[in-house]
Amino acid sequence: MAKKSSPSSRSSTAAAERARGRIATVRAALADFDLVCSGTLLTRMTKCGKPTCRCHSDPSARHGPYYEWGRMRGGKLTHRWVSAEQAEQLRRAIANFRELKKLLRDWEIQTERLIDAEHPRDP
Repeated sequence: MAKKSSPSSRSSTAAAERARGRIATVRAALADFDLVCSGTLLTRMTKCGKPTCRCHSDPSARHGPYYEWGRMRGGKLTHRWVSAEQAEQLRRAIANFRELKKLLRDWEIQTERLIDAEHPRDP
């Protein structure tokens, strides 16, 4: 005679399969990233050092845009000026980093669900 599975074990198996499926989706998405970088990219318009320059009296005549990349490095906030080409790559890399963090949080959540489904706690 075949052993019948309990409703709770069927739901645990289904939950485990859903978690495994989501983890597989996350892992596949991780392979698509090429550039990944943390930080913030700022666009700056600045005044120059010449007191007679129009940039001091007219905000629309400021010099720039200049791009400044800020990030934490060794526990300290660092800033660096970057070129327009570097700024474009950094924009993409920073967006990728933020998406990567979301995917990793989802992977962590799904791992917890999988562990709970496969090895339920004793009451």
